Amino acid sequence: MARVTVEDCIDKVENRFDLVLLASHRARMVSSGSQITINRDNDKNPVVALREIAETTISPGDLKEDLIHTLQKYVEVDEPEAEAVPLIAGTGGSVDADDTDVAVEHMSEEELLKGLEGLAPPEEQPEPDEE
Repeated sequence: MARVTVEDCIDKVENRFDLVLLASHRARMVSSGSQITINRDNDKNPVVALREIAETTISPGDLKEDLIHTLQKYVEVDEPEAEAVPLIAGTGGSVDADDTDVAVEHMSEEELLKGLEGLAPPEEQPEPDEE
């Protein structure tokens, strides 16, 4: 990279390693068809990227955010936190939010099968012919 151009960018991006990352990312953006914000003056894409950073026509902060976004594999999604859901009382009585005693009912296999039979539609019986 051009020494003079890099020295112009040091006051915008203090870390040279970050400057190289940002300028290379911007040069790839220009190569892929992104609009440049300065006159090209027969310069190659890395020099154009450095000149854009030096002249602050493109923000180093925006470049850094865009670079981070392109490197992320998983994007965090802010989901609303689950609210406390009150317990529903089976007997129609009220239940306090502090009530932590939970009664567990045990059901035999036969009772379960009888309950499931009640849920299934009855099988169709062939109707006898009326003669």
